[in-house]
Amino acid sequence: MTATVALADALAPIVSAAYADRALLAEPRVVAAVQRAVAALDAGELRVASPDEASDTWTTHAWVKEAILLYFALQRMEVIEIGPFEFYDKIPLKRGLAGAGVRVVPPGTVRYGAFLEPGVIVMPGYVNIGARVGAGTMVDTWATVGSCAQIGQGVHLSGGVGIGGVLEPPGATPVIIEDGAFIGSRVVVVEGVRVGREAVIGTGVVLTASTAILDVTGPTVVEHRGRIPARSVVIPGTRPKKFPAGEFQVPCALIIGQRSASTDRKVSLNAALRDFGVPV
Repeated sequence: MTATVALADALAPIVSAAYADRALLAEPRVVAAVQRAVAALDAGELRVASPDEASDTWTTHAWVKEAILLYFALQRMEVIEIGPFEFYDKIPLKRGLAGAGVRVVPPGTVRYGAFLEPGVIVMPGYVNIGARVGAGTMVDTWATVGSCAQIGQGVHLSGGVGIGGVLEPPGATPVIIEDGAFIGSRVVVVEGVRVGREAVIGTGVVLTASTAILDVTGPTVVEHRGRIPARSVVIPGTRPKKFPAGEFQVPCALIIGQRSASTDRKVSLNAALRDFGVPV
């Protein structure tokens, strides 16, 4: 039995029982279990969702999200002073960045309960509790990584990217950005959408659970929802839809090709889109 499995076996029943009956939060052992779970998230011993490469699936650990929600209930608002800055919140900031090999550029913010692997750079952006960010990933200026989002290794989240948080319901799949993906400026990914390995998402694409993702590379359109296939190159698009008041263009995402084998993992968005004749 691994340490992670043993920790989950010890904490999950206590946390889930307290989530079902908040009166149990009066018990010291329950408080200790919730605090231990969030500390384990912060240290990378636990995670909200785990990949299974053999089946190409992800498993969401609902009890870990329950622990985060109970932690909110236990924490009290307090003033946090950092140099000339004053904050008023109930979740402390992450500490030990130097020892973890993580760079956070002022006024970038990482909340306690998020885990960042070595080599992560956070420009003046934001990483929320429960999120996990893989080694060598760049969280660029004003990019946000919402609660419980799972960001892979070697990912680039460009300026102003919005990765949504998915905290409730506890069983809901978080947003997942897999290894090597390049997410262009002002892209929005929410509602548990999964972006596959080494995909390139063009500037301004909005991906929700209901967004039509249209593969237009073949003789007929192939429609996806909720997931961008690995190595896809994606740009924003529209398609017509009829309403009582008439026919209008609604947003969609267009898969226009696949990232070529000759393209380096750290290719710029501009270079990837030029390969397909898209003006940038």
